[in-house]
Amino acid sequence: MSKATEHGYILLVEDEENLQEALKLNLELEGYEVTCAGDGVQALKRISEEYFDLIIMDVMLPEIDGIAVTENVRLNNNDTPILMVSAKSSSAEKVLGLKKGADDYITKPFNLEELLLRVKKLINKNKRLQDKETIGDHYQFGKNTIDFKAQSATNFKNKVIELSRKEAMLLKLLLENKNDVVPREKILQAVWGYNVYPTTRTVDNFILSFRKYFEEDSRNPRYFHSIRGVGYKFTN
Repeated sequence: MSKATEHGYILLVEDEENLQEALKLNLELEGYEVTCAGDGVQALKRISEEYFDLIIMDVMLPEIDGIAVTENVRLNNNDTPILMVSAKSSSAEKVLGLKKGADDYITKPFNLEELLLRVKKLINKNKRLQDKETIGDHYQFGKNTIDFKAQSATNFKNKVIELSRKEAMLLKLLLENKNDVVPREKILQAVWGYNVYPTTRTVDNFILSFRKYFEEDSRNPRYFHSIRGVGYKFTN
């Protein structure tokens, strides 16, 4: 299981081998961990199995082109930044790429320094967006109180529960994203530091524990919800 890297994970989708190798080398020299895909089918498989901070997407790809891959990624509610790379430089092509969900668009041939600057900017912007405003050391919902500093909680039965570090981290992530669905992939990356997703019911088991701790009726949860095929949500 790959653990988090300081600079970020990049999926490089490029079918031209020489360019793929050159870009991979230069990105790795900047401190990024780079995974490559040579066609649209490979790209979609990688995206479904791994966490990325950025996708560099060539437009002209075998199997499925970059526009269709980008559209598929967005239809699956994946908001990973996408930097589209294309030999097509017309305004209409750029507009199409951006309309389908690309965050930025650069044309070939490009200046390497410019590409690296755009990569850094997109990754930094994405990390800022994911850093939600903290909820502080204490949080209350219903008759439950969480003390994140002490890693403990007092539930509706006035029972004190000692929380593991992972339980506290997951609770904080869900509470900070109150009423929003947090994708399973984001949870596994943020709490466990996984880049390649495990197929275990890791998160499900934690949600079941939270229901036992904090729900008056764990079979009909008020606070902790599993959204099938998407992720998990805390409502209050």
